[in-house]
Amino acid sequence: MTAAIAVPASAADHRPHRQTVEISSVQYDSPGWDNCSNRSLNGEWVEITNYSRRGVNLDGWTLADEDGRTWTFNHYRLAGRATVRVHTGTGLDTRRDVYQDRRNYVWDNRSDTATLRNDHGRFADDASWGHHGHHGHHQR
Repeated sequence: MTAAIAVPASAADHRPHRQTVEISSVQYDSPGWDNCSNRSLNGEWVEITNYSRRGVNLDGWTLADEDGRTWTFNHYRLAGRATVRVHTGTGLDTRRDVYQDRRNYVWDNRSDTATLRNDHGRFADDASWGHHGHHGHHQR
């Protein structure tokens, strides 16, 4: 069974000022057996979307799980109206796919929260699944 969450745009419509960069989808349970192969690790990912027309420099932005495992964007610019997929395993970074270069899974299959922060450490967005009872876009 493959588990993922997609956060509909309407979920954020109640906010007075919509963020331009948000977590748009999470594939927290990679397809197939969790065997820590690079293919399986890369089947686990978080998508981050820039909803504005202007590009955003994500250098220094972080993506973290509930246990504090943090990954930092390095020299990456997300084009306007574009999405980047942050994979857990190793690979060659491109405009659409970047890799955390990890050898173990980050996202818990049962419950976890992915939190995106800007280069000043300020909350940008999050997405949660499992026992949390909500699916994304709840500021802390």
